[in-house]
Amino acid sequence: MTLAFAAHWVIYAIMVRVVRTRMQPVLLPAIFQPTRWLVVLLALSAGVQSLDLGQKAQVLWSIGSRMAFAMLAGWLLFGILRAVRQIVEQQADINAEDNLKARKRHTRVRILYRIVQSIVAVFVIAMMLMAIPGVRTIGVTLAASAGLVGLAVGAAAQPALKNLIAGIQMAFSEPIRLDDVVIVEGEWGRVEDITLTYVVIRIWDDRRMIVPVSYFLEKPFQNWTTRTSDLLGTVFLYVDPTADIERIRTAFVAAVQGNSRWDGRVAILQVTDHRADALELRGLLSARNAGMAFDLRCEVRESMLSFLRGEMPEALVRTRQSIETGQAFTRPSALGE
Repeated sequence: MTLAFAAHWVIYAIMVRVVRTRMQPVLLPAIFQPTRWLVVLLALSAGVQSLDLGQKAQVLWSIGSRMAFAMLAGWLLFGILRAVRQIVEQQADINAEDNLKARKRHTRVRILYRIVQSIVAVFVIAMMLMAIPGVRTIGVTLAASAGLVGLAVGAAAQPALKNLIAGIQMAFSEPIRLDDVVIVEGEWGRVEDITLTYVVIRIWDDRRMIVPVSYFLEKPFQNWTTRTSDLLGTVFLYVDPTADIERIRTAFVAAVQGNSRWDGRVAILQVTDHRADALELRGLLSARNAGMAFDLRCEVRESMLSFLRGEMPEALVRTRQSIETGQAFTRPSALGE
């Protein structure tokens, strides 16, 4: 066993010197422990073959070594998968301002990682069970009733299977991605995590909404960042019908252009409705993402209200009443008076 540890250490040291890529800091540490014990298992297997063990001990060693090999192989595959996922995520910076491609890659890698992880887990369990002769015999005996059992299990697990299949479909159709801004069930939030069966939405007030994956394939929802994170925002103002619209428009454009959150694309003000007591003005402005658009709308709205109060108080909506004066009401005289 000491020789096995020494041999593994030498091989690992050589790989550290030879492999000079981005994968070295992540991949080699991930495979160090599983490969170490795999080398030990192979060394023990070679040593046991030269020993004269009894039949019972030989059978137990055969079963135990096969199960240990399956577990170590699964451990090694899990480590490689985790390292590959970390490498891909490191190459795609999701914190960048224009992170659409990075979010696509993160979403696909995370879903595919969990799919492959589940497949590997099932494969490892199957290999461990196959190492036990009794289990194989029981499996053959139950094969005749597998159809009925499969139908029963399928009916009981229909919602879970439905979401699992939807999760696989989502990895390629991508109706949502990590960090997408969505409105689900009337709640505004960001996609925080995507699993094979459910999606975690972080709502603006830090609550978490757990939504089944199938929801995003069956029901309508709003995704504000499907193609780009750039957004248009609106600011509504209500002013007196006699107000100077051009002067208000100039102040609005100046307020938008003077704000650092504006991305330089859209800054316009239009009259969108006319009522008897007020005009509805809709201002359109643009920002690089949903968060900046919300803050920009609030700040421009505050700036315009301050401008109207200080510079154009006559433009504020007022309630008008018309009072008509005439002769005083006189009670008619009674007949005969």
